[in-house]
Amino acid sequence: MIALLAPVNVLAAEDSRYVWRNVTVGGGGFAPGIVFSRAERGLAYLRTDMGGAYRWDAAAARWRPLQDANPESSYMGVESVAADPVDPALVYLAVGMNARGPAAILRSADRGAHWRTTPVPFAMGGNEDGRGLGERLAIDPHARATLFFGSRHDGLWRSDDAAATWRKVEQFPLPGLGRPTRPRTTHGGLSFVLFDPARRGRIVVASADPGERHLFRSDDGGATWAAIAGGPRAGLLPVKGVVGGDGVLTITYSDAIGPNGVKDGAVWRHDPATGAWQDVTPPRRPGEVPGGFFGVAVSAQDPRVIAVSTVNRYQPVDTIWRSADAGAHWDELWRRSARDVRATPFLDFDGTANFGHWIAGLAIDPFDPAHVAYVTGATVYATQGFAAPGTMRWAPWTRGIEQTAIITLVSPTGGAPLVSGFGDLGGFRHPDLTRSPPHVHRTPFLTNTNALDYAGAAPAVLVRSGNTHKPVVPDTSLAWSRDGGASWTPLRLPAAAMAPRADGTPALAQTGSAAITVSADGATFVVETEQPLLTRDRGASWQPVAALGRGMRVTADKADPRRFYAVDADNGRVLRSDDGGARFAAVAGAGLPRDLSGARAIGREAANPLVATPGRAGALWLLLDGALYRSTDAGERWARSPGAIAIDRFGLGKAAPGGVWPALYAIGTVAGVRGIYRSTDGGAGWSRINDDANRWGLRLRVISGDPRRYGRVYVGTDGRGIMYGDQRGGEKR
Repeated sequence: MIALLAPVNVLAAEDSRYVWRNVTVGGGGFAPGIVFSRAERGLAYLRTDMGGAYRWDAAAARWRPLQDANPESSYMGVESVAADPVDPALVYLAVGMNARGPAAILRSADRGAHWRTTPVPFAMGGNEDGRGLGERLAIDPHARATLFFGSRHDGLWRSDDAAATWRKVEQFPLPGLGRPTRPRTTHGGLSFVLFDPARRGRIVVASADPGERHLFRSDDGGATWAAIAGGPRAGLLPVKGVVGGDGVLTITYSDAIGPNGVKDGAVWRHDPATGAWQDVTPPRRPGEVPGGFFGVAVSAQDPRVIAVSTVNRYQPVDTIWRSADAGAHWDELWRRSARDVRATPFLDFDGTANFGHWIAGLAIDPFDPAHVAYVTGATVYATQGFAAPGTMRWAPWTRGIEQTAIITLVSPTGGAPLVSGFGDLGGFRHPDLTRSPPHVHRTPFLTNTNALDYAGAAPAVLVRSGNTHKPVVPDTSLAWSRDGGASWTPLRLPAAAMAPRADGTPALAQTGSAAITVSADGATFVVETEQPLLTRDRGASWQPVAALGRGMRVTADKADPRRFYAVDADNGRVLRSDDGGARFAAVAGAGLPRDLSGARAIGREAANPLVATPGRAGALWLLLDGALYRSTDAGERWARSPGAIAIDRFGLGKAAPGGVWPALYAIGTVAGVRGIYRSTDGGAGWSRINDDANRWGLRLRVISGDPRRYGRVYVGTDGRGIMYGDQRGGEKR
């Protein structure tokens, strides 16, 4: 079993009753692979690139996350999944985020409720290029304690004791290219392993590394191997394959391991009985961007019914092709498909929910050939009418899946309880935590929201900054809202603030690195451009901020509109503005260390270490080298909170009934245990409020309490969306 962390002796009885739930968005990220069980109808598994694995619970009609108890960040990147073909309770995962992180094979005998973990010496890449390949992990249907795994860098591996131990298959002709030496690079490695269920001892292994031969076969259970001759040109790589009931292999090919960078591809079928190959690539129309092919599925009832998906065919769109005659003729499904996204309306990004991108995973239900699912970079779609003529209707199959990366969030003093900033999706206003929001932040839509702020005394006014995926001048990197984030207006900066710097590198505002802050009354916006600027007329005019340097994060007082604060880490000072942000000057800062370098906010996604208390003028909290300092007189004097905790991120919430201090919530470590902690006495004592069942890989990025509801806390994760916690028996929502 996965080793559980030791009990924490600082747990308070009240806090041990915390209940954790996901803020509902629905899907939201890349799930590279979907696998239906062949042992039980209605059972399926989904693997994601940074949020762990899920199991479809047919009785509850929802997906169940399977790795929330996992404390290892790397294990939330799932490289492959293998469901036992006979025992529906038995399932395996190959986990490991990248070549620099630990990797393991997990085994569960109870559908993923509990796991046995076997660390392995070969690296994985659950969140690297090539994560749509597969499946790399396969169970021998004739000897179910035997598994093979095709690794990225270290060749082929074998276990004969149900994944408890592993040894390299030295007889396999490709030993692997070794771990990459350059950062952010990887290998495709052995892209899939297939056992023929009708022929004992027959195994096919594919390689997505450069070479003259890409397919290898063993007919004696892996003792000897031979390259399979024929097939497409060597520049096309086999990315996914499936064996039909007739023993014929259907293989999709691309010229890169994806999910990006694919420019060409093909679909071929190979009959091992005769050695014959057939090119069955769907036709291309004039003017189409070729792209490649990735997903592939064959009906369990009729091996002539096959389906494949395109990747990186952005013009006209990516699609799924269906054939009922083994690839002789094809039906291009996007042309007769409709998508019902009412359950997750944010997918209607531009007025029409498109077919999707990064369609790496595609599966036909072995018990119901009309039920088909495919994955995209933002959701999972399914249909119950795959064989029906006319319009084919697809809907998100995402209930229970929350697979997103959260950059920032705020819980304002009025309006919606939560406004978020996401990676890739931009973020949302969450008026109802149990329903998918109606749309992402728009006008402008920025793929990442990096900073959010609200006016403490006028919470309907919000501001945000963000970026697109490319460091070019977007429509704008800034926006403001007058209605609590329901709608947004672009905020235009002067041309000089958007111009590249003298060395040619993009300006801070171009890359979404210029954070924005709003005064307590919502009247003044301060933007942290190279020369910080402020506007009091919603961007119609701008003026430079005096005595505020580049890279200093600004915090607005949540009650006094005249005051803004910043930490000058280079000179060991706290700065304050008493004239609405026009000019800053140093305050006494008594009680702070001389060295404030630990209070720098480095990078556009970094949380601000200086936080103002809602409703209390001059009340500040500063995170410095893992410790909290507090001031009640606008930064003149500070006291260190005495609690024995090392804090990574923190936030404020409503004070306990009769309490003097706001509730403090922290992502931190106490007595060697990293988790989520709360203090109600100004940081003197801390209680862990998450338990061992709720750790989410400890991929925790941002935290905030709710200023209107005592006990409520929001935690933004890197892969499991936003979690919110409440005390059982606390205030009703």
